[in-house]
Amino acid sequence: MHKILITGAIVCMSGLAAAQLTPIGLWNTIDDATGKPKAEVRIVANAAGELSGTVIRGLEVAPDPEPNCNKCTDDRKGKPKLGMEIIRGGKRVEGKDVWEGGKILDPNNGTDYRVKLTPIEGGKKLEMRAYIGTPMLGRSQTWVRVE
Repeated sequence: MHKILITGAIVCMSGLAAAQLTPIGLWNTIDDATGKPKAEVRIVANAAGELSGTVIRGLEVAPDPEPNCNKCTDDRKGKPKLGMEIIRGGKRVEGKDVWEGGKILDPNNGTDYRVKLTPIEGGKKLEMRAYIGTPMLGRSQTWVRVE
């Protein structure tokens, strides 16, 4: 009986660890210039498995001098950055812990980039690769899981 309980606990714990190898959750974005948390973004998936990421709150001490996305060119133009959906689309690559095919918006310059999301360090961090054209011509940020 003791072996069955231990085996069950191990299976449950390994399932929890595997469940964290996903971009779904709450993340702190990190400012490139300061290395400090900039905002919290919640990533969810719809029934089809496509991702959506929304800015939940800003973490900077100084208020944003431009709180609306005035440089956006789509339906987000002029809307508040807080509460804005910045990740749209993207699905898990079959057989890999990588999500591709979506876009991420930089609300500071209004540019939509293609995005590749890869959970790292057991799902505690998320490598977010934004690019135009090919991933080799982009840049990466590492986001930190909040929950």
